[in-house]
Amino acid sequence: MRVRYVLSEVLTGLWRNVTMTIAMIITMTVSLTMLGASLLLFFQVGKMEDFFYQRVEVSIFLKVDVTDEQRNNIKSALEGNALVKKVEYESKEDAWKRFQTQFRDAPDLVQATKPESLPESFRVKLKDPNTVSTFSDEVRTQDGISEIVDQQQLLKRVFDLLGALQTLALTVAIVQGAAALLLVANTIQVAAYSKRREVAVMKLVGASNWFIQMPFVLEAVFAGLIGAILGFGTLVAAKVFIIDGSLKALASVLLPVDWSNIWLMLPILAGAGGLVSAITAWITLRFYVRV
Repeated sequence: MRVRYVLSEVLTGLWRNVTMTIAMIITMTVSLTMLGASLLLFFQVGKMEDFFYQRVEVSIFLKVDVTDEQRNNIKSALEGNALVKKVEYESKEDAWKRFQTQFRDAPDLVQATKPESLPESFRVKLKDPNTVSTFSDEVRTQDGISEIVDQQQLLKRVFDLLGALQTLALTVAIVQGAAALLLVANTIQVAAYSKRREVAVMKLVGASNWFIQMPFVLEAVFAGLIGAILGFGTLVAAKVFIIDGSLKALASVLLPVDWSNIWLMLPILAGAGGLVSAITAWITLRFYVRV
Protein backbone atom coordinates (compact mmCIF):
# COMPACT_ATOMS: atom_id res chain seq x y z
CA MET A 1 0.00 0.00 0.00
CA ARG A 2 2.80 2.41 0.92
CA VAL A 3 4.72 1.59 -2.25
CA ARG A 4 1.64 2.21 -4.39
CA TYR A 5 1.03 5.51 -2.64
CA VAL A 6 4.63 6.66 -3.09
CA LEU A 7 4.62 5.76 -6.80
CA SER A 8 1.30 7.51 -7.38
CA GLU A 9 2.65 10.62 -5.67
CA VAL A 10 5.75 10.51 -7.86
CA LEU A 11 3.68 10.35 -11.06
CA THR A 12 1.38 13.10 -9.81
CA GLY A 13 4.32 15.33 -8.92
CA LEU A 14 6.01 14.79 -12.29
CA TRP A 15 2.82 15.60 -14.19
CA ARG A 16 1.94 18.59 -11.99
CA ASN A 17 5.31 20.21 -12.80
CA VAL A 18 5.68 18.73 -16.27
CA THR A 19 7.40 21.79 -17.76
CA MET A 20 10.08 21.89 -15.09
CA THR A 21 10.40 18.13 -15.23
CA ILE A 22 11.12 18.27 -18.97
CA ALA A 23 13.61 21.10 -18.44
CA MET A 24 15.29 19.07 -15.69
CA ILE A 25 15.51 15.97 -17.92
CA ILE A 26 16.96 17.97 -20.83
CA THR A 27 19.58 19.60 -18.63
CA MET A 28 20.53 16.26 -17.10
CA THR A 29 20.76 14.74 -20.58
CA VAL A 30 23.14 17.42 -21.82
CA SER A 31 25.36 17.31 -18.74
CA LEU A 32 25.50 13.51 -18.63
CA THR A 33 26.19 13.33 -22.37
CA MET A 34 29.15 15.68 -21.93
CA LEU A 35 30.32 13.65 -18.94
CA GLY A 36 30.15 10.43 -20.97
CA ALA A 37 31.91 12.07 -23.93
CA SER A 38 34.74 13.33 -21.71
CA LEU A 39 35.17 9.87 -20.15
CA LEU A 40 35.22 8.24 -23.59
CA LEU A 41 37.77 10.80 -24.75
CA PHE A 42 39.87 10.02 -21.67
CA PHE A 43 39.82 6.29 -22.48
CA GLN A 44 40.52 6.96 -26.16
CA VAL A 45 43.48 9.26 -25.54
CA GLY A 46 45.07 6.64 -23.30
CA LYS A 47 44.49 3.97 -25.92
CA MET A 48 45.96 6.14 -28.67
CA GLU A 49 49.02 6.96 -26.56
CA ASP A 50 49.75 3.27 -25.95
CA PHE A 51 49.19 2.44 -29.63
CA PHE A 52 51.22 5.19 -31.26
CA TYR A 53 54.04 5.48 -28.75
CA GLN A 54 54.85 1.81 -29.32
CA ARG A 55 55.20 2.62 -33.04
CA VAL A 56 57.29 5.76 -32.65
CA GLU A 57 60.22 6.05 -35.05
CA VAL A 58 63.19 8.38 -35.11
CA SER A 59 63.96 9.79 -38.56
CA ILE A 60 67.62 10.60 -39.17
CA PHE A 61 67.95 12.74 -42.29
CA LEU A 62 71.30 12.86 -44.03
CA LYS A 63 73.02 15.85 -45.59
CA VAL A 64 72.79 16.40 -49.32
CA ASP A 65 76.56 15.97 -49.73
CA VAL A 66 76.88 12.94 -47.44
CA THR A 67 79.64 10.58 -48.51
CA ASP A 68 79.44 6.79 -48.77
CA GLU A 69 81.86 6.48 -45.88
CA GLN A 70 79.76 8.73 -43.65
CA ARG A 71 76.59 6.87 -44.61
CA ASN A 72 78.18 3.51 -43.78
CA ASN A 73 79.52 4.82 -40.47
CA ILE A 74 76.08 6.09 -39.49
CA LYS A 75 74.50 2.77 -40.42
CA SER A 76 77.08 0.82 -38.41
CA ALA A 77 76.61 3.10 -35.41
CA LEU A 78 72.84 2.66 -35.53
CA GLU A 79 72.92 -1.12 -35.93
CA GLY A 80 75.44 -1.42 -33.10
CA ASN A 81 73.49 0.80 -30.70
CA ALA A 82 71.98 -1.14 -27.78
CA LEU A 83 68.89 1.08 -27.76
CA VAL A 84 67.96 0.30 -31.37
CA LYS A 85 65.47 -2.41 -32.28
CA LYS A 86 65.29 -1.95 -36.05
CA VAL A 87 66.98 0.21 -38.71
CA GLU A 88 65.68 0.89 -42.21
CA TYR A 89 67.49 2.91 -44.86
CA GLU A 90 65.41 5.09 -47.17
CA SER A 91 67.04 6.35 -50.35
CA LYS A 92 65.98 9.44 -52.26
CA GLU A 93 64.05 7.24 -54.68
CA ASP A 94 62.23 5.49 -51.85
CA ALA A 95 61.48 8.85 -50.20
CA TRP A 96 60.07 10.12 -53.51
CA LYS A 97 57.77 7.09 -53.87
CA ARG A 98 56.52 7.48 -50.30
CA PHE A 99 55.99 11.21 -50.85
CA GLN A 100 53.90 10.50 -53.94
CA THR A 101 51.76 8.02 -51.99
CA GLN A 102 51.24 10.30 -48.99
CA PHE A 103 50.30 13.35 -51.07
CA ARG A 104 48.48 11.68 -53.94
CA ASP A 105 45.48 13.90 -53.19
CA ALA A 106 47.62 17.01 -53.78
CA PRO A 107 48.93 16.58 -57.35
CA ASP A 108 50.13 20.20 -57.56
CA LEU A 109 52.40 19.67 -54.57
CA VAL A 110 53.75 16.43 -56.04
CA GLN A 111 54.52 18.10 -59.37
CA ALA A 112 56.25 21.03 -57.67
CA THR A 113 58.51 18.72 -55.64
CA LYS A 114 61.62 17.26 -57.26
CA PRO A 115 62.91 13.79 -56.28
CA GLU A 116 66.40 15.16 -55.57
CA SER A 117 64.96 17.63 -53.03
CA LEU A 118 63.98 14.81 -50.70
CA PRO A 119 66.85 13.71 -48.42
CA GLU A 120 67.84 10.12 -47.79
CA SER A 121 67.34 8.96 -44.25
CA PHE A 122 67.42 6.16 -41.71
CA ARG A 123 64.18 5.13 -39.99
CA VAL A 124 65.01 3.85 -36.51
CA LYS A 125 62.66 2.00 -34.15
CA LEU A 126 63.81 1.92 -30.54
CA LYS A 127 63.36 -0.87 -28.03
CA ASP A 128 62.01 1.65 -25.53
CA PRO A 129 60.33 4.80 -26.93
CA ASN A 130 61.24 6.67 -23.75
CA THR A 131 64.96 6.53 -24.61
CA VAL A 132 64.64 8.87 -27.58
CA SER A 133 66.58 11.71 -25.96
CA THR A 134 69.47 9.45 -24.96
CA PHE A 135 69.60 7.89 -28.41
CA SER A 136 69.56 11.28 -30.16
CA ASP A 137 72.47 12.52 -28.04
CA GLU A 138 74.48 9.42 -28.91
CA VAL A 139 74.06 9.57 -32.69
CA ARG A 140 74.01 13.35 -33.16
CA THR A 141 77.82 13.45 -33.19
CA GLN A 142 78.02 11.37 -36.39
CA ASP A 143 79.21 13.23 -39.47
CA GLY A 144 76.75 13.47 -42.35
CA ILE A 145 73.58 13.88 -40.26
CA SER A 146 71.43 16.88 -41.18
CA GLU A 147 68.49 16.53 -38.78
CA ILE A 148 67.01 14.12 -36.25
CA VAL A 149 63.22 14.15 -36.06
CA ASP A 150 61.55 12.55 -33.06
CA GLN A 151 57.97 11.51 -33.83
CA GLN A 152 57.28 11.35 -30.10
CA GLN A 153 57.50 15.15 -29.85
CA LEU A 154 55.05 15.52 -32.72
CA LEU A 155 52.66 13.06 -31.09
CA LYS A 156 52.99 14.86 -27.77
CA ARG A 157 51.61 18.05 -29.33
CA VAL A 158 48.65 16.12 -30.72
CA PHE A 159 47.93 14.48 -27.37
CA ASP A 160 48.29 17.83 -25.59
CA LEU A 161 45.55 19.15 -27.89
CA LEU A 162 43.38 16.11 -27.21
CA GLY A 163 44.00 16.57 -23.49
CA ALA A 164 42.85 20.18 -23.74
CA LEU A 165 39.67 19.05 -25.52
CA GLN A 166 39.15 16.47 -22.80
CA THR A 167 39.48 19.14 -20.11
CA LEU A 168 37.09 21.40 -22.00
CA ALA A 169 34.48 18.65 -22.32
CA LEU A 170 34.80 17.80 -18.62
CA THR A 171 34.51 21.49 -17.68
CA VAL A 172 31.35 21.87 -19.76
CA ALA A 173 29.95 18.71 -18.15
CA ILE A 174 30.64 20.10 -14.66
CA VAL A 175 29.00 23.44 -15.49
CA GLN A 176 25.99 21.69 -17.03
CA GLY A 177 25.85 19.35 -14.04
CA ALA A 178 25.81 22.29 -11.63
CA ALA A 179 22.97 23.85 -13.63
CA ALA A 180 21.09 20.54 -13.56
CA LEU A 181 21.51 20.23 -9.79
CA LEU A 182 20.23 23.76 -9.24
CA LEU A 183 17.24 22.98 -11.43
CA VAL A 184 16.61 19.75 -9.49
CA ALA A 185 16.75 21.65 -6.21
CA ASN A 186 14.39 24.34 -7.51
CA THR A 187 11.95 21.76 -8.88
CA ILE A 188 11.88 19.89 -5.59
CA GLN A 189 11.26 23.10 -3.66
CA VAL A 190 8.36 24.03 -5.94
CA ALA A 191 6.90 20.53 -5.68
CA ALA A 192 7.19 20.50 -1.90
CA TYR A 193 5.65 23.97 -1.63
CA SER A 194 2.69 23.00 -3.82
CA LYS A 195 2.01 20.05 -1.48
CA ARG A 196 2.70 21.86 1.79
CA ARG A 197 -0.80 21.23 3.16
CA GLU A 198 -0.64 17.51 2.45
CA VAL A 199 2.81 17.39 4.06
CA ALA A 200 1.51 19.18 7.14
CA VAL A 201 -1.38 16.71 7.48
CA MET A 202 0.99 13.75 7.11
CA LYS A 203 3.24 15.18 9.83
CA LEU A 204 0.20 15.51 12.14
CA VAL A 205 -0.75 11.85 11.69
CA GLY A 206 2.77 10.73 12.52
CA ALA A 207 4.30 10.03 9.10
CA SER A 208 8.08 9.83 9.17
CA ASN A 209 10.29 12.30 7.34
CA TRP A 210 11.59 9.45 5.18
CA PHE A 211 8.07 8.58 4.02
CA ILE A 212 7.24 12.22 3.29
CA GLN A 213 10.45 12.93 1.43
CA MET A 214 10.53 9.73 -0.62
CA PRO A 215 8.17 10.86 -3.45
CA PHE A 216 10.18 14.04 -3.99
CA VAL A 217 13.48 12.17 -4.02
CA LEU A 218 12.11 9.63 -6.49
CA GLU A 219 10.99 12.43 -8.80
CA ALA A 220 14.58 13.68 -8.96
CA VAL A 221 15.92 10.14 -9.43
CA PHE A 222 13.44 9.56 -12.27
CA ALA A 223 14.63 12.69 -14.07
CA GLY A 224 18.26 11.69 -13.54
CA LEU A 225 17.74 8.16 -14.89
CA ILE A 226 15.80 9.38 -17.94
CA GLY A 227 18.56 11.92 -18.58
CA ALA A 228 21.17 9.14 -18.28
CA ILE A 229 19.30 6.91 -20.75
CA LEU A 230 18.93 9.75 -23.26
CA GLY A 231 22.58 10.70 -22.79
CA PHE A 232 23.62 7.09 -23.38
CA GLY A 233 21.45 7.01 -26.50
CA THR A 234 23.21 10.14 -27.74
CA LEU A 235 26.61 8.48 -27.28
CA VAL A 236 25.41 5.37 -29.14
CA ALA A 237 24.11 7.53 -32.00
CA ALA A 238 27.44 9.38 -32.13
CA LYS A 239 29.28 6.04 -32.27
CA VAL A 240 27.11 4.68 -35.10
CA PHE A 241 26.59 7.76 -37.27
CA ILE A 242 29.70 9.86 -36.60
CA ILE A 243 32.61 7.73 -35.38
CA ASP A 244 31.74 4.63 -37.44
CA GLY A 245 30.05 6.71 -40.14
CA SER A 246 31.40 10.03 -41.36
CA LEU A 247 34.73 9.63 -39.50
CA LYS A 248 35.28 6.00 -40.45
CA ALA A 249 38.06 6.96 -42.89
CA LEU A 250 40.07 8.30 -39.92
CA ALA A 251 39.83 5.05 -37.93
CA SER A 252 43.50 4.25 -38.60
CA VAL A 253 44.48 7.56 -36.98
CA LEU A 254 41.83 8.09 -34.29
CA LEU A 255 41.42 4.35 -33.59
CA PRO A 256 37.91 2.89 -33.25
CA VAL A 257 35.97 3.47 -30.06
CA ASP A 258 35.27 0.12 -28.42
CA TRP A 259 31.64 -0.83 -27.85
CA SER A 260 32.68 -2.08 -24.40
CA ASN A 261 33.52 1.50 -23.42
CA ILE A 262 30.21 2.73 -24.83
CA TRP A 263 28.22 0.17 -22.81
CA LEU A 264 30.28 1.02 -19.74
CA MET A 265 28.84 4.53 -19.92
CA LEU A 266 25.28 3.31 -19.22
CA PRO A 267 25.81 2.24 -15.58
CA ILE A 268 28.18 5.17 -14.99
CA LEU A 269 25.72 7.76 -16.29
CA ALA A 270 22.74 6.07 -14.61
CA GLY A 271 24.61 5.91 -11.31
CA ALA A 272 25.80 9.51 -11.56
CA GLY A 273 22.41 10.86 -12.65
CA GLY A 274 20.32 8.89 -10.18
CA LEU A 275 22.61 9.15 -7.15
CA VAL A 276 23.48 12.83 -7.53
CA SER A 277 19.83 13.75 -8.13
CA ALA A 278 18.74 11.79 -5.07
CA ILE A 279 21.37 13.42 -2.85
CA THR A 280 20.50 16.87 -4.17
CA ALA A 281 16.78 16.32 -3.53
CA TRP A 282 17.41 14.97 -0.03
CA ILE A 283 19.66 17.89 0.91
CA THR A 284 17.15 20.37 -0.54
CA LEU A 285 14.31 18.91 1.50
CA ARG A 286 16.42 18.72 4.63
CA PHE A 287 17.86 22.24 4.61
CA TYR A 288 15.62 24.37 2.41
CA VAL A 289 12.11 22.96 2.77
CA ARG A 290 10.63 22.33 6.19
CA VAL A 291 8.76 19.09 6.07
